[in-house]
Amino acid sequence: MTSEQSKRPLARLVPGGARAARSKLRRRLSAAVRLVAALTLVGGLYSAYAPGVGRAEETPVLSAQAQHGKELYEYSCITCHGTNAQGVQDRGPSLIGVGSAAVEFQVNTGRMPLARQEAQAQRKQPQLSEQDAADIGAYIQELGGGPQLPSASSLDADVKKAQTDPKTLAHGGELYRVNCSSCHGFSTGGGALSSGKFAPTLQHSTNRDMYGAMLTGPQNMPVFGNNQLSPDDKAAIIAYVQNLNKNSQSDPGGWNIGRYGPVPEGLVIFLIGIAALVFATLWIAGKS
Repeated sequence: MTSEQSKRPLARLVPGGARAARSKLRRRLSAAVRLVAALTLVGGLYSAYAPGVGRAEETPVLSAQAQHGKELYEYSCITCHGTNAQGVQDRGPSLIGVGSAAVEFQVNTGRMPLARQEAQAQRKQPQLSEQDAADIGAYIQELGGGPQLPSASSLDADVKKAQTDPKTLAHGGELYRVNCSSCHGFSTGGGALSSGKFAPTLQHSTNRDMYGAMLTGPQNMPVFGNNQLSPDDKAAIIAYVQNLNKNSQSDPGGWNIGRYGPVPEGLVIFLIGIAALVFATLWIAGKS
């Protein structure tokens, strides 16, 4: 028997269906291997040409200033505003998106850290330095962005320039009377609002305080973004307020009666002035 003849019986023992099944399995495995290789290649190329996608969910790297601000935040602010400034219910709002301007205004005016919950946070002696406030602001800015204050030197220069220009100063006065006097008073002395709230006096506010308040709208104050009041308009308003505060220190008209407006002034005139005239009239009549 030849070798060819000996193989034929063995071949008859292997069914044709089994051979076809093995061939089909090999084709499927080969296709799967090629698919995995193609996906790996495409994924590698995508990662190489779009490196930012791979880092999208990573923790952002903070600058040195923001890192120091984070340490201050976790010491002074985290109790009310929560981890990563997400806010805590019934304690403090989220700070994501408020920007460094809001942080610097609240911290530099002593309103934050807040000692207790009340109708309105009042201005008081700040507990942190201006640099610490700027560092916390940098941390909040890098977390979620938002409005930013101009540099102190550029803002002071713009305000000083506006103060030396009578036309700009008059424009600032017009803007103040239209947008601010209804709450802060015509003489910047402030005024009462509803529910125990109030518009504070502006007589002790700095340039950055007023700019930050207009830019961020703290508490009951509306936001005056650059679409409502341009940076030049804000500088003109600040120049007018500072000029008004400077001139009010001398009070050339006499006793300012706290600068609360015409109502207390009229009350004083009635109680003191009219009463004095009545007594003077009675005295003259009695002498005659």
